[in-house]
Amino acid sequence: MSFALIDKVNQEQKKHAVVDVRSGDTVRVHQKIKEGNKERVQVFEGVVIRTDNKNSHTSRVTVRKIASGVGVEKSFLLHSPLVEKIEIVRRGKVRRNFLSYLRNRSGKSARLKAMQFDREAVNDVSEPVAEETAVDTEVEDAKAE
Repeated sequence: MSFALIDKVNQEQKKHAVVDVRSGDTVRVHQKIKEGNKERVQVFEGVVIRTDNKNSHTSRVTVRKIASGVGVEKSFLLHSPLVEKIEIVRRGKVRRNFLSYLRNRSGKSARLKAMQFDREAVNDVSEPVAEETAVDTEVEDAKAE
């Protein structure tokens, strides 16, 4: 297999519009949960302590929250079909990508300094229509060959 073919398949799997999530952000992740034959949306709200592979189809964020006095961490693939949406609630001022030091802290010492940001503009992920049609035509051209 050629790298171009693998790259094309990877690009097809990516979502067209994803929120720019950074370390230190407090986010609300809406995830689809399947229980038997029912499907529901579960919200997980916490602080992003790590971001990986931002420009790849395997981009991932690790979110940490305290539930009943116990620290809980979950990793979410941004381009997964199970992740419905991610909304940024608060932006924290941090100087590193991996905030592992938050695991050892609790209460006031685990707080991050907040930054001002435009919440509506950051959470707006309107999909560009022109790019979708261009991608569809490329896929049709590839199938014709």
